[in-house]
Amino acid sequence: MATIEEVSIEMVWLLKAVRLRALQDMPSAFGSTFAGESQLTDEEWRKRAAAWSGDGSVCFLAMEDGSPCGIVAGKLSDSSEARFAEVMSMWVAAKMRGTGLAASLVGAVERWAQRPGVDHLRLTVTSSNARAIGFYKKCGFALTGRTEPYPNDAALVEYEMVKPLLAS
Repeated sequence: MATIEEVSIEMVWLLKAVRLRALQDMPSAFGSTFAGESQLTDEEWRKRAAAWSGDGSVCFLAMEDGSPCGIVAGKLSDSSEARFAEVMSMWVAAKMRGTGLAASLVGAVERWAQRPGVDHLRLTVTSSNARAIGFYKKCGFALTGRTEPYPNDAALVEYEMVKPLLAS
């Protein structure tokens, strides 16, 4: 059974391993590429781990038998017009899909985001990822109608989805 663990700076190599694995497995699901991120230096990975475990952001790894099998990150919006938490870098290993692990990861970000002034979660999902769109809908997200170009393939777009947060 997988556990969900919040990333700390000490987990930098686990973070790197799972992130690169995710980029290889689902290249069109992310705004960055395996080619680009595999070139990051050890110091850049340390900075990412530190940034993703700060006050305005979080990263969770799903761990099974000491190995990462999923990842999700959250970041508070910098926008003055609306306060939301962004769900980013969501990925679950193929063998763990359909087990409820993805919902547990999204739930971890949702619980983290429960704070004054934050009223919804926001994410973008690539138009070619019908399975992810269906999953997010089951989690309570809805398409907003907003789209943006997908940076790595002009044939794709990213759909914005949001989920209201219940007041705690």
